[in-house]
Amino acid sequence: MPSFEKPTRHSAAWFKIGILVVWLVSLALRFWGLERFNTLVFDEVYYVKFAHHYLSQTPFFDGHPPLSKYLIALGIWLGERMPFGHSAVNGLSGGIYSPWSYRWLNALTGSLIPLVVTEIAYQLTRRYSYAFIAGLFMALDGLFLVESRYALNNVYLIIFGLLGIWCLLLALNSPRSLQRELWLVLSGVLFGASASVKWNGLWFLLGAYGMWVSVWIIQWVQGLQSAQLDSAPEPEPEVTAPGKSPLERLTTLKPWHMLLYLAVLPAVFYRLSWIPHLQVNPKDTFWGLQQQILSYHQRVGNGPNVHPYCSDWFTWLWMLRPVAYFYQVTNPGDPLPTGKSELTAVPGSIIYDVHAIGNPFLWWLSTVAIAVVAIVLIASALNWFKARHVTIPASAQSHPEPVLALSSTELWLGIFLVVNYAAQLMPWVPVTRCVFLYHYMGASVFATMAIAWLVDRWVGSSQARLRMMGIGIMLLIGLGFLFWMPIYLGLPLSPAGFELRMWLSSWR
Repeated sequence: MPSFEKPTRHSAAWFKIGILVVWLVSLALRFWGLERFNTLVFDEVYYVKFAHHYLSQTPFFDGHPPLSKYLIALGIWLGERMPFGHSAVNGLSGGIYSPWSYRWLNALTGSLIPLVVTEIAYQLTRRYSYAFIAGLFMALDGLFLVESRYALNNVYLIIFGLLGIWCLLLALNSPRSLQRELWLVLSGVLFGASASVKWNGLWFLLGAYGMWVSVWIIQWVQGLQSAQLDSAPEPEPEVTAPGKSPLERLTTLKPWHMLLYLAVLPAVFYRLSWIPHLQVNPKDTFWGLQQQILSYHQRVGNGPNVHPYCSDWFTWLWMLRPVAYFYQVTNPGDPLPTGKSELTAVPGSIIYDVHAIGNPFLWWLSTVAIAVVAIVLIASALNWFKARHVTIPASAQSHPEPVLALSSTELWLGIFLVVNYAAQLMPWVPVTRCVFLYHYMGASVFATMAIAWLVDRWVGSSQARLRMMGIGIMLLIGLGFLFWMPIYLGLPLSPAGFELRMWLSSWR
């Protein structure tokens, strides 16, 4: 069973080498052929144009907060000054820019997400094997690869939110008070940055508050358990107590900490992020823009008449309706398509397709895994309630064993995954406007960490059957990534090759 373990130099060296290889491959896949479609793909028609409006100081309305467009604009400004990446240019956004210039910063940002997930997994468990598998699985997800290769905004929302969680964990693991305060400040700023990309970046803050409330509830439960066992309640854990999960130290954050660092600071950052936008749009006001954005989203309808790729939240769990970001049919020998084509797919033609679809094996298995984790937590809670009504033998009173082993690494990790997964998914349940598969990206991170946890357990098991199952799942996810890679990267496919990858009719 996974537990806190003392890292060795040998394991640390292999871990660093392995995760470096994962990152370099992720980086290469995101930058390879970045200019291959010299056009605006999917929502690039909005975001690149908005970035150009910032660069040209042109007033405009945007239905989302501005931070990601600032970053795309920064990427364009820097990219146009680089001595490479200018083999193709277009004027589709209002300015003459190369696809490299408006995509390279997204590609770099997306390549870092597996590293951030790796670090979060390590901070939670101190297990190199689990951290590596979690990072590897994130690198093998197709939707994150696709979103990283175009000037879209979801990779910024995800990485800021995950960095906020990482800094919160570092604060809880910090041995010195000043260092702890600095990490908390940075955590609040990053949570604010996530919400400054899209309002659903607030789901990461919701997860942080959910964990804090959960730990206080668990502490209360432990107090009841200690009273039943006729033993004194355990003292509040020290910030630097060895062998503790950082989540156990969340009770060291008082309500004023949460209010200051995880409410006021994110709100201040969010408000400051609008200053450049208001300078470009001097006729607007901050509160007026918030009302305009809210009204805009309330007016958006739902169903195929609004957008052919609208999908309900419950379909995301099984990836029933991914989004085609780019689809063009050409004849052999024709140049790469840059606009709409009137051709239809017939034998002998070539299809260029970019599908915003996750790695099916990874997504399906991760959905099962997060459900398993939730069931384990529920079973543990039920066992505790059942044990409250059982007479405790005298031997157990003299040497009490917790009925619910809340100090175990696995249980705390499970709480972290389920709470954050629910915080990312449940707010979408009452939403009535058209939403898309990529809105599940935040939740999918924690589901991916769940399947990585199970695989790590199985690979490290003493039972050969479980070890083979863990290795088999890793191979299956890797092969799935390779099999669907042509529709992640937009590689040329025959009509038969395209159909071979459309396993469900709803994927088309």
